[in-house]
Amino acid sequence: MPVTPALPDQPDSTDRTERTERSASPGAGPDDVRRPEPPVARTVPATRTFHGDTVIDEYEWLRSKDDPEVLAYLEAENAYTEARTGHLAGLRERIFEEIRSRTQETDLSVPARIGRYWYYSRTVEGQQYGLSCRCPAQGPDDWTPPRLSAGVDVPGEEVLLDVNELAAGHDFFSLGTASVSPDGSLLAYSTDTVGNERFTLKVKDLGTGTLLADEIPNILGPAVWDHAGTTLFYTTVDDSWRPDKVWRHRLGTPVADDVLVHHEADERFWTSIGRSRSDRLLVIGSGSKTTTEYRVLDADDPTGEFRVVAPRRQGVEYGVVHAVIGGEDCLLVLHNEDALNYQVSRAPWDATSADQWEPLIPHDPAVRLEDVDAFAGHLVISQRSDGLTQLRIIELTEEGLGEDYLIPFDEPVYTVGAGSNPEFHQPTVRLGYTTMATPPAVYDYDVASRELRLLKQTPVLGDFDPDRYEQHRLWATADDGVRVPISMVCPTDAPRDGTMPVLLYGYGSYEDSMDPYFTISRLSLLDRGVGFAIAHVRGGGEMGRQWYDEGKMLHKRNTFTDFVACARHLADEGWTAADRLVAEGGSAGGLLMGAVANLAPEAFAGIVADVAFVDPLTSILDPTLPLTVIEWEEWGNPLEDPEVYAYMKSYSPYENVEAKRYPPILAETSLNDTRVLYVEPAKWVARLRATALNPEDVLLKIEMSAGHGGVSGRYNAWRDRAFSLAWILDRLGRA
Repeated sequence: MPVTPALPDQPDSTDRTERTERSASPGAGPDDVRRPEPPVARTVPATRTFHGDTVIDEYEWLRSKDDPEVLAYLEAENAYTEARTGHLAGLRERIFEEIRSRTQETDLSVPARIGRYWYYSRTVEGQQYGLSCRCPAQGPDDWTPPRLSAGVDVPGEEVLLDVNELAAGHDFFSLGTASVSPDGSLLAYSTDTVGNERFTLKVKDLGTGTLLADEIPNILGPAVWDHAGTTLFYTTVDDSWRPDKVWRHRLGTPVADDVLVHHEADERFWTSIGRSRSDRLLVIGSGSKTTTEYRVLDADDPTGEFRVVAPRRQGVEYGVVHAVIGGEDCLLVLHNEDALNYQVSRAPWDATSADQWEPLIPHDPAVRLEDVDAFAGHLVISQRSDGLTQLRIIELTEEGLGEDYLIPFDEPVYTVGAGSNPEFHQPTVRLGYTTMATPPAVYDYDVASRELRLLKQTPVLGDFDPDRYEQHRLWATADDGVRVPISMVCPTDAPRDGTMPVLLYGYGSYEDSMDPYFTISRLSLLDRGVGFAIAHVRGGGEMGRQWYDEGKMLHKRNTFTDFVACARHLADEGWTAADRLVAEGGSAGGLLMGAVANLAPEAFAGIVADVAFVDPLTSILDPTLPLTVIEWEEWGNPLEDPEVYAYMKSYSPYENVEAKRYPPILAETSLNDTRVLYVEPAKWVARLRATALNPEDVLLKIEMSAGHGGVSGRYNAWRDRAFSLAWILDRLGRA
């Protein structure tokens, strides 16, 4: 909930949320006679015993990332995948060109005002990365962003960072934080050139363009300025990649002299730091999967002691923002105490206990409150009801809270969310809006006039016409009778006779909601007659906190059975058929893919599992691995609890591979992934090869210079997506 002003994101390219590919008999073209033999990983039995259960793991040796034999095996897998998909090379190139031709390559984002400047980003045709820029505002009352045109010079423009220059000479590059000092003279930014999310923080003098001597390695997360712009706060991680320490660095002093201001010793908790939108407070947050705690400090006193707003209590989650209500400084607390779907309370400026919280916005069982943003003249509540996102405005008056209403939207399936709103005194609310059939649009909502003004809609070049596509909100019935929503987009007048191919996407973990969204790359499916659907399964947050609770810990199987129910609903209702349905998911959604492959292989014609968490029991049993201890409140602790151990073993994809025919599988991963180690999909593929009745249909594609988010650079990302889409189309008979 704390807000640290930062540079806006680069204009949209193609992210890794939706990755897919497949092959009818993967890689078997009509003239294919001598099919390549798949790599076979040797077996090296390793024994583990927990709770009286002994397991032999033949492929744990693949965890040795620096072992030449492991690297050789991974390269052999890449070679096999390329050989089996070589007949799709022309299709991959066509899809890449489709994505490129529909994308306005030279483009600008909508400017966001921070202090005396409008900040925005540019992309230039032919360049992999964007440029972070700014131009001066015309005065304190200038809240209308300048209308910038691609390829047209902007008066007074400064290029703060040219990411192409920073990335030069690196196979991988990621820009982390980018934060301007309060007076606009300095820029703190961080970079990762490996993909392991260990960033190096640097500071640039925007007046001279030179780098200061200050350089801080191995940070994760934002860099936060004090109010004077002379001190930076940052976060580092422990050996298990848990953000556990917040440091204070005074510019011009050695990093060795940096002061530790907070150490989160509880291994279940992460920590981070931000600054309030009002610039009044520095805010340290600590949180586990079920519990949070916040500390605040006056931003004018960076060397002071942070004060705990309310001590942590197991199971109570809260966040704080600074607000001015009725002329009085206070804290707004969004929390779940006695409120499953959260409520907002008001606390005094100097609050130190939850006993001081006074109800302000009551709990509504039908509405999940997700965030509260405070401005000088209004509050913005991000919420969801019946699975759809909403933005709620509460006007502030001299007496307190004024009118309370929703910003209206007409589409039956859409996603809306607050955008970049860094300034406390701004009279407008920047928001983003999209549907599955229409590109993302950026609006400013004027609170006083209640007018919604379109600033920009992502251009889609060529013959794009949203009327060629139709959206549907469907409901499947799960095994236990629960109704599960499905969002779907397909060509207009799509047949309902079971002949339409469909790609079904799912995630279902961490209360993350996979809300309806648009992406240019998906048009390459839709324009070939393929429908796209999202299964909003339990474990996500689409239907409120209970939806999440019913898909985690000892209820995790609901995530998998919900997805299968959605797949079967699409077939039963004539949208598609099992032999025309491909499933896709990434990360924890990759676990979902592995589980449904074991649970209902007959329901799918292919499965794409991206950076897949398919060996969860091995990982969650090892507290030395990245993030494991933090994850115990999501999955349970199999180390200590035999019931959790048995339950996780019962659904773990790797543990439950059987001698049966699986749908063709494309597993995609990255060697330097820190969140889900490459070894999980590598082991899973090795076991599938040794056990499945159709081992040749299992493919592993591993990026050797990338992390959890995949390859870097927009053209590389487009080619990566084109690879997946070609495989999917091949599996669906539309290659």
